[in-house]
Amino acid sequence: MRYRPFGQAGQAVSALTLSLGPRDIAQGPEAGRELIYSALEAGINSYRLETADPVLAEILGQALKHVDRKLVQVALTLGAGDGRRGSDRDFSAEGITSAIDRALGISGLGWFDLAVLDEPAEHELPQSTLGALKALRATGRVRLLGISGEGEVMDTYVSTGAFDVLTTPFHVNSPWQIRSRLRAAREADMAIFVYDYFPESLDTAKKAAAVHQPKKSFFGFGGGSRPKEGPLAHAGTFAFLHRTNNWPAEAICLAYALTDPAVSSVLIRASDLERLNMLAMVPDRDMPPGLAAQIEMARVAGAKAA
Repeated sequence: MRYRPFGQAGQAVSALTLSLGPRDIAQGPEAGRELIYSALEAGINSYRLETADPVLAEILGQALKHVDRKLVQVALTLGAGDGRRGSDRDFSAEGITSAIDRALGISGLGWFDLAVLDEPAEHELPQSTLGALKALRATGRVRLLGISGEGEVMDTYVSTGAFDVLTTPFHVNSPWQIRSRLRAAREADMAIFVYDYFPESLDTAKKAAAVHQPKKSFFGFGGGSRPKEGPLAHAGTFAFLHRTNNWPAEAICLAYALTDPAVSSVLIRASDLERLNMLAMVPDRDMPPGLAAQIEMARVAGAKAA
């Protein structure tokens, strides 16, 4: 596992962050602890709680209780999960303070290295909430503050200078708006965590081969002729992601996300040990020659087609 600097204190964070949610404890607490133990053995020292669920917080705390707390980085996401549909999404000063204190109390972690607000709307954070977040930092319960999301409002939050970390989707076919936001965050000295490195639009060979291919019109005409099979079939698409020997498409996409030096860590989800171990090996591997060029050519083709 490789490590990268995180935060102004110079803390080292693993290139991968294990994101933990309800699915990881669906088979019981022991399964969740085993997953975390395996991640520690793989060198992962960064963990994210996707919700303030007390059961999830307790399991993570139990798994990390024999590890020097200063050597692991733990983030808590606020307002995620079912909150987007109205339940549990409480960005009030009281709601945020209560969620953090409850998670800290039951986990025994002592503090959260990072508290992340999930996709806050433009007017969803009153001044009282920002004051509560500052108070949580002042008392040492939270060390850094972050925002997560992909909407245009993220540009506004990046520009405020009120947050230390940006968590954003980023993958081989990310649009220019995301890439521009990454540059802005880097120039603002924000640390960057990325997720959705292997989007649904590329997760099968058929989908990847269809990217940037002309589409048929409503009546089945127009949009160009159907591409012929052969050496140049699907040129300018991401079909090669599923055709590289000894490299699963997901591993290629993860390796690509790690090529950006501004990225502190990539969030992964791995509810089984086989998948976890496969992903954990990626930071120590070099992408096969030529893949970076193929990715760039596919991206350029997409920009021209847009």
